[in-house]
Amino acid sequence: VQLQASGGGLVQAGGSLRLSCVATGGTFSADAMGWYRQAPGKEREFVAAISTRGGITDYGASVKGRFTISRDNAKNTVYLQMNSLKPEDTAVYICASGRTTVLLSRGDSDYRGQGTQVTVSS
Repeated sequence: VQLQASGGGLVQAGGSLRLSCVATGGTFSADAMGWYRQAPGKEREFVAAISTRGGITDYGASVKGRFTISRDNAKNTVYLQMNSLKPEDTAVYICASGRTTVLLSRGDSDYRGQGTQVTVSS
């Protein structure tokens, strides 16, 4: 499975970005999908996860209410809509696939992509 994330960039605090991640080489609709982020000098942090059909979502405490994860199984794509961005959201955002949203929320993923840089200026 290969995961290619895109959509990162530089945005001012309070702004929005939408990340996309396209999966190839596997059975996308059978995998839970998620996003992590990692800032320089910090550990990787769970951001969000979504179940195979999108009926279950889970979010990290620091992004709950501001970020929304969604997926389009016809396009093998998972999205992360990020609103009300803060400078502390600056990180490399990494797309991942796994067996369940619970496992993804615990950092247990099967595959991870390279990531896309998000920088939020104050």
